Amino acid sequence: MSERLDRAGLEARLRQTVGGTVRFDVGALAVYSCDSSNYRQVPVGVVIPHTVDAGVAAVAVCRAFGVPVLSRGGGTSLAGQTTNNAIVIDWTKHCHRLASVDVEAATCVVEPGITLDDLNTAQAGVGLMFGPRPSTHQSCTIGGMVGNNSCGATAQAYGKTVDNVRRLEVLTYDGERMWVGPTSDAEYQAIAAGGGRRADIYSALRELRDRYLGDIRTGYPSIPRRVSGYNLDSLLPEAGFNLAKALVGSEGTLVTVLHAELALENVPVHKTMVVLGYSDIVTAGRAVPRILPHRPWQFEGMDDVLIHLEQAETLASTAIHRLPAGQAWLMVQFAGDSPDEARTAARHLIDDVCGDDPPTGPGAPGDPMPTVEYIDNPAREAELIEVREAGLGATAHPSAKHATWEGWEDSAVAPDDLGDYLRDLRALLDEFGFDDSETALYGHFGQGCVHTRIPFELRTADGIAHYRRFVERAADLVVGYGGSLSGEHGDGQSRGELLTKMFGRRLVRAFGELKAIFDPGNMMNPGKVVDPNPLDSHLRLGTEFAPLPLSTHFAYPKDDGQFAKAAMRCVGVGKCRQSGADPSDEVMCPSYMVTRDEDHSPRGRSRLLFEMVRGEVIPGGWRSAEVRDALDLCLACKGCKVDCPVNVDVATYKAEFLSHHYAGRLRPAAHYSMGWLPLWSRLANAAPGLPRVVNALTRAPGLAGVIKRIGGIDQRRDVPRFAPQPFTTWWRARNRPSGQTYASRGPVVLWPDTFSNYFHTSIARSAVAVLEDAGFEVLVPPMPVCCGLTWISTGQLKTARKVLLRTIRALRNVIRAGIPMVGLEPSCLAVFRADASELVPGNDDIRRLSKQSFTLAELLRSRAADWVPPHIAATALVQTHRHEHAVLDPSAEVDLLKRVGVDAERLPSGCCGLAGNFGFERGHYEVSMAAGERVLLPRVRSAPADTVVLADGFSCRTQIDQGGTGRYAVHLAELLATALTRSTSPQYEGLGD
Repeated sequence: MSERLDRAGLEARLRQTVGGTVRFDVGALAVYSCDSSNYRQVPVGVVIPHTVDAGVAAVAVCRAFGVPVLSRGGGTSLAGQTTNNAIVIDWTKHCHRLASVDVEAATCVVEPGITLDDLNTAQAGVGLMFGPRPSTHQSCTIGGMVGNNSCGATAQAYGKTVDNVRRLEVLTYDGERMWVGPTSDAEYQAIAAGGGRRADIYSALRELRDRYLGDIRTGYPSIPRRVSGYNLDSLLPEAGFNLAKALVGSEGTLVTVLHAELALENVPVHKTMVVLGYSDIVTAGRAVPRILPHRPWQFEGMDDVLIHLEQAETLASTAIHRLPAGQAWLMVQFAGDSPDEARTAARHLIDDVCGDDPPTGPGAPGDPMPTVEYIDNPAREAELIEVREAGLGATAHPSAKHATWEGWEDSAVAPDDLGDYLRDLRALLDEFGFDDSETALYGHFGQGCVHTRIPFELRTADGIAHYRRFVERAADLVVGYGGSLSGEHGDGQSRGELLTKMFGRRLVRAFGELKAIFDPGNMMNPGKVVDPNPLDSHLRLGTEFAPLPLSTHFAYPKDDGQFAKAAMRCVGVGKCRQSGADPSDEVMCPSYMVTRDEDHSPRGRSRLLFEMVRGEVIPGGWRSAEVRDALDLCLACKGCKVDCPVNVDVATYKAEFLSHHYAGRLRPAAHYSMGWLPLWSRLANAAPGLPRVVNALTRAPGLAGVIKRIGGIDQRRDVPRFAPQPFTTWWRARNRPSGQTYASRGPVVLWPDTFSNYFHTSIARSAVAVLEDAGFEVLVPPMPVCCGLTWISTGQLKTARKVLLRTIRALRNVIRAGIPMVGLEPSCLAVFRADASELVPGNDDIRRLSKQSFTLAELLRSRAADWVPPHIAATALVQTHRHEHAVLDPSAEVDLLKRVGVDAERLPSGCCGLAGNFGFERGHYEVSMAAGERVLLPRVRSAPADTVVLADGFSCRTQIDQGGTGRYAVHLAELLATALTRSTSPQYEGLGD
């Protein structure tokens, strides 16, 4: 690309020509600068086309200006394929249609931006699916899978993407748009007779194939997981001269994929699993050939290092504890059209590997006899699949160890050679000084594919040289086994330079000639696969990396107290980029589900923060407007804190950023109104009758609009009404019948949060009734207390810290006495469980309080297990609060509802969309409501009138109330209290108000 590129002219032409979004701002450049690899290249600009034709127009403009093109899918590539100094075309926001499905032929046609999970969800009704399933199935796109020749765990049954592609519609850089696929001699002759660019391409391809025929037939390893190199073997006569398959795995270096016609598979109906435990990973690898004749559907392996790392990160912990004894495991899953078919296959395997008397302990070293667990429970099987899919999260940032990196992530050998290869790979890791406890070995063992991440030092010249020496030696090792440099993630920049070792110079020369046929000017994703950038160049870190020294308010204990390290935590797998088309039990990420913008995903925000601390693309540090704008639509739901595989916590990063960004500056009006809500609530209740006056003012015609405008509140929102009397006032005036005691279980502090104390006070009164009925003596702090939540969420962290410390001092005696505290508002309780210890690190009273604070359901489960709750014959829809999902334990409420007889359905709705102050703030209303309309509000509207709507969070109840549902949601405490036989006693009067 010419250094004299007319960027302004290019941007203007793209805006004039392309139907879609064109971005040359530094925020977009930062967001798209990295993928999941070690590499970083700042793009020229970003195009987000509205249609496939608009994408074609974008390529035409790039051609006119001589600028390279990078066609990007989910951006999850691990070898550097999806980062380049080019115009990035992001298909994922708009070009994600399922164009057609032919059920009888079991095929479909899709646009490149559709994700795998969305494709399979769309076809679930007809019982079909696309077979290959990478672990990034939530976010990887079909276009990206075609580009990388993706595989995944189910490739054991369905092969690689190349095995499931029928035809492709592609576009060359010079503008030739055509459908390609298998080509008979008659079709070839017709194409040649038609002349033009297409005929030239086909003629040159056949000539290339014939000239290298012997090399192609002998130069490709005969293993199931060869992903490296171009698929010249698909051009062989015996392969049907299949140009579509030849282009699969070309990583956007040859053509742009516009549509894909795919072969589909029947969704497996019945599955069983056998888990085999071995003494070590080498023994497990050597057992693979014996298992393969049983034709498993999935066949995964993992070592004890991975399991220990997952335990340290508390990932999939329930399933881990149920693994059979051993130091390495093979998970072998069978599928069948009937339960008996799947079970019989599993039993035959067990009989074969163990005989009639399976051992009960791990075999001795070298002994092939494993321990066994047979599983015929879909939920348990899913848990174990999750153990395997959690591998990247556990190995990327191992607890108390060095960060690890890709670089030798997915090598593959023949399954017969797997055990010996694992032995030699472990020996090579040891030789280079990589600690066994940091380098897990796991992967798709049924096809000989091995995953690992390695603690390379990529910031010093010696460390980078060490990295190069290792991958060169590792390449020699796998080639010596007749294997592939890549068995899943492609070559990109990580392995492009090493292809000569695997294929030899002649075939690599043929790759270059293939590239020249399609892209003679080297404008399609240059520097990858052919004439690749050196594997140790364009590193995301490198010797130039010198992050800004930033002081922080939060402690970042998992990141050594460094904000720069926290900003590097994201590894880019894109789990946060779920579209929400398939509702799941996850919160992450509501703003992305609504906007489908990369900037508004945790990954995109992490990229911006990384570039901010790097200080090149985004200068200005904490004052960056680009970072502020990307964080503005973060709902602070904390879903990423638990749903992200590496626990990126954007809510905390946002609070930190806002604190510094507005230091010494005028803040948005909502920071003063909603951020100081606890104070305004106290003032509004300073005198009897005053709440009614305030309520009248906030709803008075004309005046209400002025108040909202001054407070930065959206005009379409109603300001919540204050209760006539605060809960604490009711508590102080309350009369209990003389002689009545409730102390059989001892005292408990009921936390009077702002929302339960001043707004929905019946919740706190109901909690008193429930706690006393369960035998607790209820204590309420006699002085005003606050957790600081609203100041934290608006980034007023100095104030939040003062408020929090004042509260801790006020509660010091009860904290040190070990008295449990019950919180009714999940957000407030989450502060004590998580935020407080990071905002005030080293405070022992905060640490104590975090251990002895409970939700109502948690307290009743742990401290009153023998309490007989009231029976409630009801059906309920349950909206789980975002912070309950992320920080607390929603299972306690599920258990309690079962105990009382409620038929409860937990909605897979994620965050309600209001999210504290977020949904009230001017400029957030559309996103807030769109998040609510995704699942929650429609389900509430359609619920039968006698269905209870249960929501513990003030935000959730308010969103339901203001979301046009015509329903009022209740808190768990209210539901329980209304069923108590003594709730009609005068002392509990008004619980249902």
